[in-house]
Amino acid sequence: MKKIVLYGAESTGKTWLAKALADYYNTVWVPEFARVFLQEKYDNSGEICSYDDLIPIAKGQIDLEKQALQKTNKEIIFCDTNPLQTYYYGKAYFQNFEHSELWELAINRKYDFYLLTYIDTPWEEDDLRDKPNERLEMHQHFKNSLEENNLPYLLLKGNKEERLKKAINQIALLKN
Repeated sequence: MKKIVLYGAESTGKTWLAKALADYYNTVWVPEFARVFLQEKYDNSGEICSYDDLIPIAKGQIDLEKQALQKTNKEIIFCDTNPLQTYYYGKAYFQNFEHSELWELAINRKYDFYLLTYIDTPWEEDDLRDKPNERLEMHQHFKNSLEENNLPYLLLKGNKEERLKKAINQIALLKN
């Protein structure tokens, strides 16, 4: 089973691409647990992500991934984020961030490849997105995280169709 992660800054088309790839390969995709978790928190309290939310988010993401793996007998699934991205969001949002439990959850999950989405997509505002003017810095932060951990990735730029085609071509190479 190949696990491919959509990775990158907010509002860069990760969810759309995860769904499109799952449709193309007739398999399942793992949604982003944090979106539902944090939207509910925001709706109930007006608050967004706190440091204490990071472990529940990572564990919720892992649970969704496990559920998706049980639902398919296909050779590939697509994850619309992973605990490593949660860890690096923590590093971007919280000063002097250090979280050994989250790091362990993140680094012990194995994925076959990362599709890093670039910021050349239109910004789509919602209740949870909050860094429209820091997209380049956030992109570089996530790119650095992949390189620091020697993780294989492909940078996806362009419109939706171009990204999908590039991703499909890369996945064909992984399957060989």
